[in-house]
Amino acid sequence: MSVNLWVLNLFLYFPENKLEYIPAVIELIIAIALCTLVFKLFRRSARNQQAKALELEKQILEANKQDQLRH
Repeated sequence: MSVNLWVLNLFLYFPENKLEYIPAVIELIIAIALCTLVFKLFRRSARNQQAKALELEKQILEANKQDQLRH
């Protein structure tokens, strides 16, 4: 058990001076902003692809209807 705590203490660091948290908070805010931006770009792209797919589907269905009317 004491070995596990020793290993955890290698990676955990809680500074006495709380000003040392500021760079981490800034990096976190930047990361969240970038993730939000990428998420919105993916959603916009998906929306555009969905609109194109629906338009293509309409064209295919209309072509099939016209083929059925000819035969």
